Amino acid sequence: MEGLTSLATAFYGNYVFFLLHDHYALGNVGNLGVAALQGLLASVAAWKGGQFAQRQGYFKSLLVGFGGMAVCLFIGCVVQNLIAQLLVLGGFTIFACFVWPALQALASEGEFSKADLSRTIGIYNVVWSATAAVAYFFGGALFDQLGPRSIFWLPATVFALEIFMAIRLARNFKVTHQPLRASAVEPDRTSHPANLAYPRLFMKLAWLANPFAGIGINTVVALIPGLARELHLSATQSGVLCSVWFFARLVAFVVLWHWHGWHFRFRWLLGAFLALMGSFAVILTVRDFWYLGMAQVVFGLAVGFMYSSSLFYSMNVGETKGEHGGLHEAAMGAGNCVGPAVGAIALILAPQATHAAGYAVTGLMTCGLVGLIGLRFSFTGRRPQEQT
Repeated sequence: MEGLTSLATAFYGNYVFFLLHDHYALGNVGNLGVAALQGLLASVAAWKGGQFAQRQGYFKSLLVGFGGMAVCLFIGCVVQNLIAQLLVLGGFTIFACFVWPALQALASEGEFSKADLSRTIGIYNVVWSATAAVAYFFGGALFDQLGPRSIFWLPATVFALEIFMAIRLARNFKVTHQPLRASAVEPDRTSHPANLAYPRLFMKLAWLANPFAGIGINTVVALIPGLARELHLSATQSGVLCSVWFFARLVAFVVLWHWHGWHFRFRWLLGAFLALMGSFAVILTVRDFWYLGMAQVVFGLAVGFMYSSSLFYSMNVGETKGEHGGLHEAAMGAGNCVGPAVGAIALILAPQATHAAGYAVTGLMTCGLVGLIGLRFSFTGRRPQEQT
């Protein structure tokens, strides 16, 4: 179910910007503005979607989300004007936020040790990132061969199928809310009172860092259609070239699934943030294919680490997994809003500066880096020793 959802949402969510760019004459500023509004909706809807899933039930949340997305996309397939398309995108974004927190919580419930949780989250991340990479890699060819309307009817059909899957699974699935047992991937919380606060510190650090991954991702996705035109690439060619970072993110998830040494290590989170900043700047300012490819590899590894950190620490602290999953997605949505908004404003204020959006968003990431370091060193408690 997770894989199908990722496949369908990635196909529509990424290639709708090609539709807006090519068929509705939205340039870089327009696409960045749309991406910012989408991120704003997601930041609020994910928070509320996580609360809904926690209080009303995970499968009820899935049914609302799948049904809403299917209806929105079927409408988008029929209606042609720009305003309607923007409303469809907004509705799709809101209903998607009822799905992801519920799926994250369903994947995590019943895992009674931190090792089990880490393994489950690793598998979860590999599944959705693999299908998202496949969707982007082949999505350009589908967009070219089946026509732009395929970004509506193909995902809508998948979501309609998932409604029946959710109904069937709900009959046999029992949610169990039990505290997790300690294991080798969890700091010892018993030797000192500060140990209780340490996992929460890393949850806050990850919640601060992950939106900046969203800032980078949503800015890049919104600008890729313009980049493709600069490089004279078709949607098919763009799907192949610009999917490199999707596959790099997948590699990061596979590595982090099997290797737990990054847990509660600030230097790894800091390194990922620095790598994100550098690779993002290269992607938006360099037009050499080899440099673009290498920068995407670094970018994908960095965002994979930051997303894994946010999701793991969110599921690691407390028993309200649906609500924490919603906050994890809301933090991502906030970044999805702020990054494109800053990029759009920069292009409006400095239309002659070719890379204004890239410079402005990189500057914003620098502020995030300062905040991340400040939050880490504001913690005065003693670092708990890892169990061996």
